[in-house]
Amino acid sequence: MAAVIQLEIDIRLKCYPAVGNAPPVEALKALRFSVPVGEFTCIVGPSGCGKTTLLNIVAGLDADFTGRVDVAATAERPQPVIGYVFQRPRLLPWRTVEENIRLVLSPEQNRSGIVDDLLVATGLAEARHTYPERLSVGMSRRAALARAFAIEPDLLLMDEPFVSLDETTAERLRALLLSIWGRRPTTVLFVTHDTREAAQLADRVIVLTPSPGSVRSIIAIETPRPHRGNGEVIDAIRQQILGETSGDSAKQPHALKNCR
Repeated sequence: MAAVIQLEIDIRLKCYPAVGNAPPVEALKALRFSVPVGEFTCIVGPSGCGKTTLLNIVAGLDADFTGRVDVAATAERPQPVIGYVFQRPRLLPWRTVEENIRLVLSPEQNRSGIVDDLLVATGLAEARHTYPERLSVGMSRRAALARAFAIEPDLLLMDEPFVSLDETTAERLRALLLSIWGRRPTTVLFVTHDTREAAQLADRVIVLTPSPGSVRSIIAIETPRPHRGNGEVIDAIRQQILGETSGDSAKQPHALKNCR
């Protein structure tokens, strides 16, 4: 039986206009793929290939492109709910951890107990009344995860959420992410530059070309996640991903003089 598609992307062209003496640049071109409901998809590719641009387009934050992005509705939600975890947690400094989470919720969600559940799941129950300036970087990222899952998104976008963390902390947060995702399943589009991270998390890995980004290859990871605790298994998956990205560094972003 064919998979039910949550997200369909067909970006024919995304350009950034000229700024000063810099020419206009094609960021994405002929980028097409789909994501089934409930799948954890990782996007990898060289720096500057348009990964963050892609997420911003899917989130509706950037409508200046040619093509289409379709997020499937459901009978319960004619308007799909999209969550977004940015590279920086973006917590409001004048609100506590709990207030930052509750701010994005409907009255019904606030009454449901989901905030308490997620504070416990992320280990932030004791910090619920703490302001962001007193949180560690890892705690701030946990709060951002809790806020994203609290809205019970149909689609969760994640833009290198664990970048700049030490590996021990990042590893704990990856495990936390998978734990919460396992209890509150949703479709995930996760951008990362870390092929090891992609090997640990993904059902499929979509490898992008250098700018203008398009799909270079799609890798289905068949190894069940419980078997990915072995370093040799992760290395084997990682080498498969790296094999698809080799040779990209020689290419350069493509300037297009008539791009507007």
